[in-house]
Amino acid sequence: MSEKKSIDDKLSDALDIPVVSGEIIEKPKSEIEKPKPSIKDIELNQDYQRVRGNMKDIIETGQIALEGILTVAAETESPRAYEVAAQLIKNVADVNKDLIEMHNKMKNIQKESGNQNAGSITNNTLFVGSTKDLQKFIKDQRDMIVDQIEHENESD
Repeated sequence: MSEKKSIDDKLSDALDIPVVSGEIIEKPKSEIEKPKPSIKDIELNQDYQRVRGNMKDIIETGQIALEGILTVAAETESPRAYEVAAQLIKNVADVNKDLIEMHNKMKNIQKESGNQNAGSITNNTLFVGSTKDLQKFIKDQRDMIVDQIEHENESD
């Protein structure tokens, strides 16, 4: 003769889920889907890569030109050639600084957009248990929060 199944057992069989009473089951972080980047994020990364490539090209071209102008300045001993070399050195150094600043700005932008998306957001939370278990869990959580608030008010 078959045993009588509880409602929880029948539901777990019908839905093909395990019977766990009164626990919150969270998906492992590896299973949680990461949000897809928005079009703005994609465009931002493309622009960043393009500007970064351009700046690296400018730095490389400036270094090649600098070697040439230093050769000319050494051969001619012209004050104007040395002046041009000094200006070129300054320009290449400025582009290097701009490249570093661009990296820092990009990090700040990513950090700001990460703060907007991050936080205590929990998706796909599943409570497996009876209504009575859920009500007891909510009541316990509410009591715990009220106790914390009262404790903070007493300490102030």
